[in-house]
Amino acid sequence: MSSGFPSFPTMRMRRLRKTPQLRNLVRETSLKLSHLIQPIFLVPGAGIRNELKSLPGQCQWSSDRAVEHVKRLQQSGLESVLLFAIPDFKDEIGSAAWSDNGIVQQTVSTLKREVPEVVVITDLCFCEYTSHGHCGIIRDGDVDNDATLEIIAKQTLSHARAGADMIAPSGMMDGMVGCMRHALDESGFSELPIMSYSAKYASACYGPFREAADCAPSEGDRKSYQMDPGNIEEALRETLLDIQEGADIVMVKPGVFYLDVIRAVKERFQYPTACYNVSGEYAMVKAAAANGWIDGDKVMLEMLLSFRRAGADMIITYFAEEIAQKGMLIP
Repeated sequence: MSSGFPSFPTMRMRRLRKTPQLRNLVRETSLKLSHLIQPIFLVPGAGIRNELKSLPGQCQWSSDRAVEHVKRLQQSGLESVLLFAIPDFKDEIGSAAWSDNGIVQQTVSTLKREVPEVVVITDLCFCEYTSHGHCGIIRDGDVDNDATLEIIAKQTLSHARAGADMIAPSGMMDGMVGCMRHALDESGFSELPIMSYSAKYASACYGPFREAADCAPSEGDRKSYQMDPGNIEEALRETLLDIQEGADIVMVKPGVFYLDVIRAVKERFQYPTACYNVSGEYAMVKAAAANGWIDGDKVMLEMLLSFRRAGADMIITYFAEEIAQKGMLIP
């Protein structure tokens, strides 16, 4: 069609795509290191760095090596980490989870002393700590919600005493945020924020994480407390309850298959929103890249950008360190 034809549009969308500089000028969505949170897996002992086969590039760290690792992450420009741990021992109620001498608590104290500028977030759950691998106290073959709230309060206060900058409850127990907020406020920690796993789905994408954190359930599954993948209105109700109970940040997990949920949560509540780019999503990209089927760097960046575009203010991702090292940011 001739450009002189009367009906030809006066607005040519390609005008602003002509050069990298023009594309940068009109870009709607950015990706910065301040948007990213790097998960870290802690194990007992000293001098330990165990590479994880199902999470290429990720490791289990003893506390001393983890502190060195976080220092390197800070030097690369990352500002936030999320801690998970395998304890020295496991029992039916996960009692190691609230020990002030636990691996998470000790590591938090050391990190806040040696790299105080890094935001140290602690995952709060019991699946890593219980002998059965479920996220609370088991009674009659299922997690007893209200009995679990009592030990959630204990674990919360142990993380607060250690100096955590933020606590992230991931067990999907009803009332967990309210329980935590009450415990914190009553104990002089009213300024400590909570980032709640508000819409955590019973996804098939958690396999590599369960290997890394040694937390696969010994029997059954977690479908009685994690969400059905077919539901979105339920996710909004879960999120609203967490906000009402005092959550400071809400989260959707996983990320890639739940972009619609991220968007719905952000649009409905206009609240600080995180998403978790989970282990299976990371592993799929790494496996496809290793086989030469995709350009791993480009897919990694496009995936993270999709979370931001959907409405995530922050992203928990195993790609964080790689993005920082390669300087793959979108201004």
